[in-house]
Amino acid sequence: MPSLQGIFDAPGPVAEAAKRLRNRGFSDLEIYAPAAFPELDDALDTKPSRVRLFTLIGGLIGVVTGYAMAIWMSIDWPVMIGGKPFASIPTYTVIGFELTILFGGLATLLGLLIVGRLPYGSFGGHDKAYDVRFSAEEFGLVVGCRERDVAEVDALLRAHHAKEVNLVEA
Repeated sequence: MPSLQGIFDAPGPVAEAAKRLRNRGFSDLEIYAPAAFPELDDALDTKPSRVRLFTLIGGLIGVVTGYAMAIWMSIDWPVMIGGKPFASIPTYTVIGFELTILFGGLATLLGLLIVGRLPYGSFGGHDKAYDVRFSAEEFGLVVGCRERDVAEVDALLRAHHAKEVNLVEA
């Protein structure tokens, strides 16, 4: 599936082109900019990150591990204090909470590495559509499209004042 890379001088035309492409049904859009611009954020319909699922699963594993470990230890080494039951849930809440934070944080780090494809060498390398000019002063819009839509996307990018349009193989 080919991708077209449009290079722009200002964020306004990039945002307009991205909105127009999204309205025409193109969902594989990526914007590159040297700094954050609100109009570029509004142009893309971004989905929530999948990292939060890693955090949720890590936190749930942490709380279950915390309670299970404390209850198992209290049953394995029973110490009767003041007639209290061996496995008292309220007394183990601190341990469950602490392991929730620990496992949730470690799972978040793991999720950031996996979802962000870091480090680059082991998860597929750099994006082929990225250009070093996007870190300096120019803006890029990369559109993934089918072979039959290449001419339409090229014309749309040029109509929105793209100073250069390149075909990038994905």
